[in-house]
Amino acid sequence: MPIARPHTTLLAVMLVTLIGTAGIALPYPVLAPLFLEGPTSELTGFMGLPPKLLLGILLALFPLGLLLGSSVVGALSDQFGRRRTLVCTLLLAAAGYGFSALALSRENYLLFAVARFVTGLCEGNIAIARAMAADLHPAIERTRALSLAMACSYAGWLLGPLGGGYLAASGADFVFWAGGLAATTCALLAQLLMPADKPAVSSGGSLIRLVHAQNSLTLWREPAVCALALFNLLFTLGVNAFYEFYPFWLVEKFGFQAHQIAWNTVIVTGVMIATSVLAVPAIKRRLGAEPAVFKGAVGLGILLLLLPWTDVAGAYAMFALIGVGIATVNGIFPAIMSERFAEFGQGRVMGLLTANFCLTSTLIALLGSGVALLGSQWTLMLGGLLCIAGAVWFAHLEHAPAKWSEKVEAQ
Repeated sequence: MPIARPHTTLLAVMLVTLIGTAGIALPYPVLAPLFLEGPTSELTGFMGLPPKLLLGILLALFPLGLLLGSSVVGALSDQFGRRRTLVCTLLLAAAGYGFSALALSRENYLLFAVARFVTGLCEGNIAIARAMAADLHPAIERTRALSLAMACSYAGWLLGPLGGGYLAASGADFVFWAGGLAATTCALLAQLLMPADKPAVSSGGSLIRLVHAQNSLTLWREPAVCALALFNLLFTLGVNAFYEFYPFWLVEKFGFQAHQIAWNTVIVTGVMIATSVLAVPAIKRRLGAEPAVFKGAVGLGILLLLLPWTDVAGAYAMFALIGVGIATVNGIFPAIMSERFAEFGQGRVMGLLTANFCLTSTLIALLGSGVALLGSQWTLMLGGLLCIAGAVWFAHLEHAPAKWSEKVEAQ
């Protein structure tokens, strides 16, 4: 069924995506200097553990919550209505930001860790926003709608660290109070701008049974979906190695402060936004969807392998090129998944991609924090190898189409 007021709905989708992604990126420039260069406190010296390890755990908990939330919330929105599910989770996320702020002001590591996990659980609603973007087709072409949503995701990676870096001057807790206000505002906008939709199931259905049967992770059982999802898993592992540990590297190698880290983020995300909005459709037309994804993944892997050996000036140029690679793959691949596997429900499909991103964020935060004990440059290089491994797998699929196009041919 066509969605009423598609352009107004797309605006709301973009706002929700912006806020959700900013929530993931918010603590990076704030917490890295606090844990790596700040004085030891009850927060940064919890139980006598190394600050790097404590920070790695915190970075893992938010995407872990996102993993669990996105694998369920997107699928539930297919059944119970997107706007209703979205508004509820946004309000709960706002409460999570508030508890995060209280935990920081009291230097309570355990409360902060739990609050970040709960916030991530609710911010799984990013999957709902992306599903709504896909729902807008044919009123708004699917690739275009998803590209604009991805541009807002990149803007979240820009505004989150940038805002966090500068708002931290008023206290780290102030950053999270601002996040709570933003999530509340976003819930209000979703209620006002998004159309009401009817549930697909009766209220008497078993929620637990529905979650078990329809969560996004069950799509791994589908051979055609699994083949492409494995590429996405490897690629996002590499991307998250960069996202989560370039602040470590900038602090260790160049002694950067929060605002300097934020400006490096401006470069990479600014290029990502411009590429997604202006260049992705042209790249897809010129190269084709699959070749563009392959070349983007290979190029990003090479850049991450070279990044640790650059100086300050070279790092700025490398960050810009990295932005092009990330935006190319992320601008085209979700549209491929949405077009080929729409019969599973857009909420489930977009939830799977969001869950993959969150799972890899958690895994690389834990694995990378251990590797970073040897030097943060090794985590960046690991990310490069993972991107190249994903590209090799994708090339294998391209030359063995029966393994992953079976579902497409059946449609």
